[in-house]
Amino acid sequence: MKQRTWGVIALTACLIPGLPAVTVEAQTDELFVPSRPENVVMGWFPINRPPVLTIQSGDTVRIDTLSHRGTTQDEDPITFLGAFGVEPDEILQDVLDFWASKSDRPTTGGHVITGPIYIDGAEPGDILEVRILDVTTRVPYGMNSAAPTSGVFADDYPGARPGDTPFDIPNPLHFLRSTTINDREVALFADDIHVPLAPFMGVMAVAPENPTVGQPGVTEPGVQRSGPPGPFGGNIDVRDLTAGTTLYLPVFHQGAQFYVGDPHSAQGQGEVSGTAIEHSLTGVFTFVVHKERSLPVPSAETPTHYIMMGIDLDLDRALRLATRDVVTFLVEEKGLTPHKAYSLASVAVDFVIAEAVDRTQVVTGMIPKSLFLDP
Repeated sequence: MKQRTWGVIALTACLIPGLPAVTVEAQTDELFVPSRPENVVMGWFPINRPPVLTIQSGDTVRIDTLSHRGTTQDEDPITFLGAFGVEPDEILQDVLDFWASKSDRPTTGGHVITGPIYIDGAEPGDILEVRILDVTTRVPYGMNSAAPTSGVFADDYPGARPGDTPFDIPNPLHFLRSTTINDREVALFADDIHVPLAPFMGVMAVAPENPTVGQPGVTEPGVQRSGPPGPFGGNIDVRDLTAGTTLYLPVFHQGAQFYVGDPHSAQGQGEVSGTAIEHSLTGVFTFVVHKERSLPVPSAETPTHYIMMGIDLDLDRALRLATRDVVTFLVEEKGLTPHKAYSLASVAVDFVIAEAVDRTQVVTGMIPKSLFLDP
């Protein structure tokens, strides 16, 4: 479905070792996928769902997403959000229609996810490059949950120990209005606390390879829950993936089958309470297929950094994997010896806990581009 003109944007990117820089001119006729009930799934990544849109490599698509906060609860959205002062005309029609449909759809979790988008010509073993052109808020409010037994304070969190004293948090839901002040969109956290918004999608994924019982987030054959991220991407919650950045995903199925959701308007590194500011967003993406280029796990690129991701159930293991991929990148892409690459990783690369609360945890190795002088 075509909606509006985005404009012609020439983009050049190169991150994965062996990938040449590719310049793609975005389509002037922007494609659009609304977050209507028929275009979304709830809490999982189907691998054989009919596509909501089929596109070509190089196409640009505007995609609406819905926050699960205010959308998936038992109480109807007008009543639920009205208790926080939201007027009925501030509630998206997509939210109302999804809420009315949720009892009739399969679900294994809370995330509302738009997709899949089928990229014609993408095949297993390829790389899907997702260029994030724009991410904007759809409503002037979001919500964070900070329950005393959520996130890193959950009883089953690996860092929990018997006898830990729980916090007394009587009202875990924090409703946040957003507005624009001095040309900057902020969340009004308190009268004297304004949180700058930096919208990004918590979930960006391709259809997972072969969901098998025993894998993180798989309790029945073929059903990958959206909670834990993995090699397919998913709920990676990497806050650096804002407008102007690029995500690289391995392709496991024909067409790649791209999903996006769990929209956030602001998040601290780690997402320690288990949620960010959950906030319905619209994203604009250009999709580029790289043929015959393998990639074991997601990687990313910003204007200032190359980003390698370590994903594992164990945070220490995730750090080890991120470090391994940083060293591999420095050797294969920048020509360093393994000895110098490991040394540079220790003296100049930041390793960040991107998220630690979705069972499978993510550590990002942030390689500054400023390290590498032009010839």
